[in-house]
Amino acid sequence: MTHLTLPTNTMNGWNYFNYFTEIEEYFWKKRGAHLLVSPLDWAIMEAWQKAGVPLEAALKGIDRAFESYGRSRQGAGKPLKSLAYCTDAVLDAAEEQLEAAAGKAPAAKSAQQKEPFSRDELKKYFAQNARKLKEAAENGQNVHPELAAALKDIGRSVEAAEILLGTPGALELEDLERRLTVLDDKLQAALTNHAPEELMLKIRRELDGQLAAYRRKMKAEQLALVEKQYIQKRLLEEFRLPRLSLFYLC
Repeated sequence: MTHLTLPTNTMNGWNYFNYFTEIEEYFWKKRGAHLLVSPLDWAIMEAWQKAGVPLEAALKGIDRAFESYGRSRQGAGKPLKSLAYCTDAVLDAAEEQLEAAAGKAPAAKSAQQKEPFSRDELKKYFAQNARKLKEAAENGQNVHPELAAALKDIGRSVEAAEILLGTPGALELEDLERRLTVLDDKLQAALTNHAPEELMLKIRRELDGQLAAYRRKMKAEQLALVEKQYIQKRLLEEFRLPRLSLFYLC
Protein backbone atom coordinates (compact mmCIF):
# COMPACT_ATOMS: atom_id res chain seq x y z
CA MET A 1 0.00 0.00 0.00
CA THR A 2 1.25 3.45 -0.83
CA HIS A 3 2.55 5.16 2.28
CA LEU A 4 1.12 8.66 2.53
CA THR A 5 3.16 11.25 4.40
CA LEU A 6 0.64 13.94 5.18
CA PRO A 7 1.29 17.48 6.37
CA THR A 8 1.45 17.87 10.13
CA ASN A 9 -1.65 20.08 10.24
CA THR A 10 -3.86 17.19 9.07
CA MET A 11 -3.43 15.60 12.48
CA ASN A 12 -3.68 18.72 14.64
CA GLY A 13 -5.76 18.25 17.76
CA TRP A 14 -5.59 14.45 17.50
CA ASN A 15 -9.09 14.50 15.99
CA TYR A 16 -8.39 11.17 14.35
CA PHE A 17 -8.74 9.14 17.52
CA ASN A 18 -12.32 8.51 16.40
CA TYR A 19 -11.03 7.35 13.00
CA PHE A 20 -12.44 3.81 13.11
CA THR A 21 -15.80 4.78 14.59
CA GLU A 22 -16.36 7.48 11.96
CA ILE A 23 -15.56 5.13 9.06
CA GLU A 24 -17.60 2.30 10.54
CA GLU A 25 -20.69 4.47 11.04
CA TYR A 26 -20.34 6.05 7.59
CA PHE A 27 -20.10 2.63 5.96
CA TRP A 28 -23.22 1.49 7.86
CA LYS A 29 -25.05 4.58 6.62
CA LYS A 30 -24.04 4.04 2.99
CA ARG A 31 -24.86 0.35 3.16
CA GLY A 32 -28.24 1.03 4.77
CA ALA A 33 -27.82 -1.63 7.44
CA HIS A 34 -26.38 -1.45 10.96
CA LEU A 35 -24.40 -4.69 10.75
CA LEU A 36 -21.27 -5.75 12.59
CA VAL A 37 -18.11 -4.82 10.74
CA SER A 38 -16.13 -7.96 9.89
CA PRO A 39 -12.56 -8.66 11.04
CA LEU A 40 -11.49 -8.09 7.43
CA ASP A 41 -13.11 -4.63 7.41
CA TRP A 42 -11.34 -3.73 10.66
CA ALA A 43 -8.05 -4.89 9.16
CA ILE A 44 -8.66 -2.66 6.14
CA MET A 45 -9.44 0.36 8.35
CA GLU A 46 -6.30 -0.27 10.36
CA ALA A 47 -4.30 -0.57 7.14
CA TRP A 48 -5.62 2.83 6.01
CA GLN A 49 -4.76 4.37 9.36
CA LYS A 50 -1.26 2.88 9.29
CA ALA A 51 -0.76 4.24 5.75
CA GLY A 52 -1.76 7.74 6.86
CA VAL A 53 -5.05 7.95 4.95
CA PRO A 54 -6.95 11.00 6.28
CA LEU A 55 -10.47 10.46 7.57
CA GLU A 56 -12.05 12.79 5.00
CA ALA A 57 -10.26 10.94 2.18
CA ALA A 58 -11.54 7.61 3.49
CA LEU A 59 -15.12 8.89 3.54
CA LYS A 60 -14.80 10.45 0.09
CA GLY A 61 -13.38 7.21 -1.30
CA ILE A 62 -16.25 5.20 0.23
CA ASP A 63 -18.70 7.56 -1.50
CA ARG A 64 -16.99 7.01 -4.85
CA ALA A 65 -16.86 3.26 -4.37
CA PHE A 66 -20.59 3.08 -3.65
CA GLU A 67 -21.32 5.19 -6.73
CA SER A 68 -19.16 2.93 -8.90
CA TYR A 69 -20.66 -0.20 -7.37
CA GLY A 70 -24.19 1.09 -7.97
CA ARG A 71 -23.41 1.54 -11.67
CA SER A 72 -21.91 -1.93 -12.02
CA ARG A 73 -23.73 -5.14 -12.87
CA GLN A 74 -22.88 -6.75 -9.55
CA GLY A 75 -24.41 -3.78 -7.75
CA ALA A 76 -27.86 -4.51 -9.17
CA GLY A 77 -29.95 -5.40 -6.13
CA LYS A 78 -26.98 -6.58 -4.07
CA PRO A 79 -25.55 -4.55 -1.16
CA LEU A 80 -21.85 -3.74 -1.04
CA LYS A 81 -20.62 -6.08 1.68
CA SER A 82 -17.04 -5.12 2.46
CA LEU A 83 -14.71 -2.14 2.68
CA ALA A 84 -12.33 -4.15 0.50
CA TYR A 85 -14.27 -2.93 -2.53
CA CYS A 86 -13.54 0.67 -1.48
CA THR A 87 -9.76 0.35 -1.13
CA ASP A 88 -8.67 1.72 -4.52
CA ALA A 89 -11.11 4.66 -4.36
CA VAL A 90 -9.98 5.53 -0.82
CA LEU A 91 -6.29 5.49 -1.74
CA ASP A 92 -6.98 7.61 -4.84
CA ALA A 93 -8.82 10.16 -2.70
CA ALA A 94 -5.93 10.19 -0.21
CA GLU A 95 -3.39 10.81 -2.98
CA GLU A 96 -5.53 13.68 -4.31
CA GLN A 97 -5.68 15.25 -0.86
CA LEU A 98 -1.93 14.91 -0.45
CA GLU A 99 -1.32 16.63 -3.80
CA ALA A 100 -3.77 19.41 -2.95
CA ALA A 101 -2.05 19.98 0.41
CA ALA A 102 1.44 20.18 -1.12
CA GLY A 103 2.93 23.63 -0.75
CA LYS A 104 0.32 24.90 1.67
CA ALA A 105 1.56 26.53 4.86
CA PRO A 106 0.83 24.53 8.03
CA ALA A 107 -2.19 25.75 9.95
CA ALA A 108 -1.34 27.66 13.11
CA LYS A 109 -1.84 25.71 16.30
CA SER A 110 -4.14 27.05 18.95
CA ALA A 111 -2.25 28.11 22.03
CA GLN A 112 -5.01 26.75 24.25
CA GLN A 113 -5.86 23.62 22.32
CA LYS A 114 -8.09 21.32 24.32
CA GLU A 115 -6.72 17.89 25.11
CA PRO A 116 -8.84 15.18 23.41
CA PHE A 117 -8.85 12.96 26.51
CA SER A 118 -9.05 13.70 30.20
CA ARG A 119 -6.30 12.41 32.49
CA ASP A 120 -8.86 10.16 34.18
CA GLU A 121 -9.85 8.60 30.83
CA LEU A 122 -6.22 7.91 29.98
CA LYS A 123 -5.41 6.48 33.43
CA LYS A 124 -8.43 4.17 33.20
CA TYR A 125 -7.38 3.05 29.71
CA PHE A 126 -3.79 2.35 30.78
CA ALA A 127 -4.86 0.50 33.93
CA GLN A 128 -7.34 -1.61 31.96
CA ASN A 129 -4.74 -2.59 29.37
CA ALA A 130 -2.13 -3.38 32.02
CA ARG A 131 -4.66 -5.60 33.81
CA LYS A 132 -5.54 -7.50 30.62
CA LEU A 133 -1.87 -8.10 29.88
CA LYS A 134 -1.30 -9.37 33.41
CA GLU A 135 -4.32 -11.70 33.25
CA ALA A 136 -3.24 -13.11 29.88
CA ALA A 137 0.27 -13.70 31.24
CA GLU A 138 -1.09 -15.53 34.28
CA ASN A 139 -3.46 -17.64 32.18
CA GLY A 140 -0.71 -18.66 29.79
CA GLN A 141 2.07 -19.18 32.31
CA ASN A 142 1.99 -22.99 32.09
CA VAL A 143 1.15 -23.35 28.39
CA HIS A 144 3.15 -20.49 26.88
CA PRO A 145 5.80 -19.47 29.46
CA GLU A 146 7.92 -17.43 27.02
CA LEU A 147 4.89 -15.50 25.78
CA ALA A 148 3.72 -15.00 29.38
CA ALA A 149 7.10 -13.47 30.27
CA ALA A 150 6.88 -11.10 27.31
CA LEU A 151 3.34 -10.05 28.27
CA LYS A 152 4.42 -9.33 31.85
CA ASP A 153 7.26 -7.15 30.56
CA ILE A 154 4.94 -5.20 28.25
CA GLY A 155 2.42 -4.80 31.07
CA ARG A 156 5.10 -3.27 33.29
CA SER A 157 5.98 -0.84 30.48
CA VAL A 158 2.33 0.21 30.18
CA GLU A 159 2.24 0.86 33.93
CA ALA A 160 5.46 2.88 33.66
CA ALA A 161 3.98 4.97 30.83
CA GLU A 162 0.96 5.68 33.03
CA ILE A 163 3.23 7.55 35.43
CA LEU A 164 3.72 10.20 32.71
CA LEU A 165 0.06 11.13 33.10
CA GLY A 166 0.81 12.59 36.52
CA THR A 167 3.29 15.17 35.22
CA PRO A 168 2.13 18.82 35.33
CA GLY A 169 1.48 20.82 32.17
CA ALA A 170 0.07 19.80 28.80
CA LEU A 171 0.42 16.17 27.81
CA GLU A 172 2.79 15.31 24.99
CA LEU A 173 0.29 12.99 23.32
CA GLU A 174 2.41 12.39 20.24
CA ASP A 175 5.32 11.15 22.33
CA LEU A 176 2.96 9.06 24.47
CA GLU A 177 1.53 7.53 21.30
CA ARG A 178 5.05 6.70 20.08
CA ARG A 179 5.71 4.79 23.30
CA LEU A 180 2.46 2.86 22.93
CA THR A 181 3.19 2.09 19.28
CA VAL A 182 6.53 0.57 20.32
CA LEU A 183 4.72 -1.58 22.90
CA ASP A 184 2.06 -2.56 20.35
CA ASP A 185 4.85 -3.70 18.01
CA LYS A 186 6.49 -5.71 20.80
CA LEU A 187 3.15 -7.32 21.64
CA GLN A 188 2.48 -8.31 18.04
CA ALA A 189 6.00 -9.72 17.63
CA ALA A 190 5.60 -11.81 20.80
CA LEU A 191 2.25 -13.20 19.65
CA THR A 192 3.50 -14.00 16.15
CA ASN A 193 6.64 -15.72 17.48
CA HIS A 194 4.88 -17.82 20.12
CA ALA A 195 1.40 -18.52 18.73
CA PRO A 196 0.76 -22.25 18.13
CA GLU A 197 1.17 -23.40 14.54
CA GLU A 198 -2.41 -24.72 14.38
CA LEU A 199 -3.79 -21.35 15.47
CA MET A 200 -1.80 -19.53 12.79
CA LEU A 201 -3.04 -22.03 10.20
CA LYS A 202 -6.64 -21.49 11.32
CA ILE A 203 -6.30 -17.71 11.03
CA ARG A 204 -4.66 -18.00 7.61
CA ARG A 205 -7.55 -20.14 6.35
CA GLU A 206 -10.07 -17.61 7.65
CA LEU A 207 -8.16 -14.80 5.96
CA ASP A 208 -7.93 -16.57 2.62
CA GLY A 209 -11.66 -17.24 2.68
CA GLN A 210 -12.51 -13.62 3.47
CA LEU A 211 -10.13 -12.18 0.86
CA ALA A 212 -10.92 -14.64 -1.94
CA ALA A 213 -13.40 -12.32 -3.68
CA TYR A 214 -11.14 -9.25 -3.46
CA ARG A 215 -7.58 -10.43 -4.16
CA ARG A 216 -7.68 -9.48 -7.83
CA LYS A 217 -8.98 -6.00 -7.02
CA MET A 218 -6.24 -5.13 -4.54
CA LYS A 219 -2.61 -4.37 -5.24
CA ALA A 220 0.08 -6.59 -3.70
CA GLU A 221 1.13 -3.86 -1.23
CA GLN A 222 -2.47 -3.34 -0.12
CA LEU A 223 -2.99 -7.07 0.33
CA ALA A 224 0.18 -7.46 2.37
CA LEU A 225 -0.81 -4.72 4.82
CA VAL A 226 -4.42 -5.91 5.14
CA GLU A 227 -3.23 -9.48 5.74
CA LYS A 228 -0.82 -8.29 8.43
CA GLN A 229 -3.49 -6.25 10.21
CA TYR A 230 -6.00 -9.10 10.02
CA ILE A 231 -3.59 -11.61 11.54
CA GLN A 232 -2.64 -9.17 14.29
CA LYS A 233 -6.29 -8.51 15.16
CA ARG A 234 -7.18 -12.20 15.26
CA LEU A 235 -4.19 -13.06 17.46
CA LEU A 236 -5.20 -10.36 19.93
CA GLU A 237 -8.74 -11.75 19.97
CA GLU A 238 -7.56 -15.32 20.53
CA PHE A 239 -5.37 -14.31 23.49
CA ARG A 240 -7.89 -11.72 24.74
CA LEU A 241 -5.40 -8.91 24.56
CA PRO A 242 -5.97 -5.19 23.89
CA ARG A 243 -4.54 -2.80 21.36
CA LEU A 244 -2.44 -0.26 23.26
CA SER A 245 -2.46 2.74 20.88
CA LEU A 246 -4.54 5.76 21.81
CA PHE A 247 -6.38 5.28 18.51
CA TYR A 248 -8.26 2.46 20.23
CA LEU A 249 -9.26 4.35 23.36
CA CYS A 250 -12.62 5.33 21.85
